[in-house]
Amino acid sequence: MRCRRGAGGPYTPTLPLLDLHQFAAALPARAAVMGLDPGEKRIGVAVSDLTRLIASPLETVVRTRFAADAEAIFKLYDARRCAGLVIGLPLNMDGSSGPAAQSARAFARNLLAKRDAPLLLWDERLSTAAATRTLIESDASRRRRGEVVDKVAAAYMLQGALDAMQERRA
Repeated sequence: MRCRRGAGGPYTPTLPLLDLHQFAAALPARAAVMGLDPGEKRIGVAVSDLTRLIASPLETVVRTRFAADAEAIFKLYDARRCAGLVIGLPLNMDGSSGPAAQSARAFARNLLAKRDAPLLLWDERLSTAAATRTLIESDASRRRRGEVVDKVAAAYMLQGALDAMQERRA
């Protein structure tokens, strides 16, 4: 992990931000990637297929302490033999960063402190709204929507990143 010197303070880790091209180049030809939609109470988890064409909802991790959350995430990551992480970055509608985006960046930085892996922060504006709308259209009950919306939003966000990687290849 790269470090930078704080204003007169000790070295602090900085997030090695990869753009889409760098992220795709860091991945093996055939390997799944994991998408994470970190919220205040839950983390939606999605995974791609080996060819990185299709994102599927996987699980919802109920947040407790970061160490336990990271352990649960990396257990799923290892079980699926993932090669990289795509973390949803909730930007404001005007593209600026607010408290939620700062929280997502901190979450990404903390995950990288636990394990070095290719990581891409991906704009996830309106992913939860789109997931909720899809679930309503599929006639899912309010209770069922509450159970699955986070992992469906993670899949929606991950699919956007996968589609952008495919467009870049074309």
